Amino acid sequence: MSQNKRMTRALGAAALALAIGFGAPKAMAAECGRNGEGFEAWLSSFEKEAAAAGISKAAIDSSLRDVYYDRSVISHDRGQKVFRQTFEQFSARMANSFRVSKGRALLQKHAALFKRIEQKYGVPGPVIVAIWGLETDFGSYLGDFSTIRALATLAYDCRRADKFRAELLDALRIVERGDLDPAQMRGAWAGEIGQTQFMPSSYLKFAVDFDGDGKRDLVHNTADVLASTANFLHGYGWKPGAGWDEGEPNFPALLEWNKAKVYSKTIALLADKIKGGSDTRASGMDNPVEKAR
Repeated sequence: MSQNKRMTRALGAAALALAIGFGAPKAMAAECGRNGEGFEAWLSSFEKEAAAAGISKAAIDSSLRDVYYDRSVISHDRGQKVFRQTFEQFSARMANSFRVSKGRALLQKHAALFKRIEQKYGVPGPVIVAIWGLETDFGSYLGDFSTIRALATLAYDCRRADKFRAELLDALRIVERGDLDPAQMRGAWAGEIGQTQFMPSSYLKFAVDFDGDGKRDLVHNTADVLASTANFLHGYGWKPGAGWDEGEPNFPALLEWNKAKVYSKTIALLADKIKGGSDTRASGMDNPVEKAR
């Protein structure tokens, strides 16, 4: 099927009113798809939507010029099984002795930084380090997927098109404000970015330039990564000095980080261990996992 025919077929969708930014104009959005057949036409329509949302042509072109439909992203989206495990199964693998010992070492190495972060946001170092370790093994593995390509694929896919179209627009805004260029935006299959795996919407809302270099860089800059993670929790009501285990005041903030309770409880457990609690329930090493999507 030619690109012109695919575009004619795809542009039969109804107009969707998207509340983007402050009074951004309405934009036409091509219908979603269940395979790659209409992706090129959809992408052309999305480019117009992004322009109508106020994103510059330069940011749109640099972000989307090499994007294609990625079937491996869809395969990952359909195959999420890790959160079907019990807390005992999941935490035994993930809150392991490697992450505890490495976490304690990093807590000591960056003690001054964590002190500054806690003074500003109220979130203690062990919680931030636990998230850092579970998400990417402390920045050692951020993922291999192109963020823009993954988000575009999921934005076109019918399962959760609206959610990921909004995230794709936010990813383009990150490029436009100069925090990262598209080539630097690589991570997990669902579009997470950086050492603690922020979705683009959270990146825009909570990423901070903690070292004052003019960029909010959650891929390379440790200070920005850790402070932004604390700012996320602070933004969701973290209470300084209160506990974070299930049933305690700060556990709801951990659920905002990851709505899968098995994951949030594992963050709390690993933070307890890093802080100095018992390390008898887990050993060995396992790969970091993405958020529940």
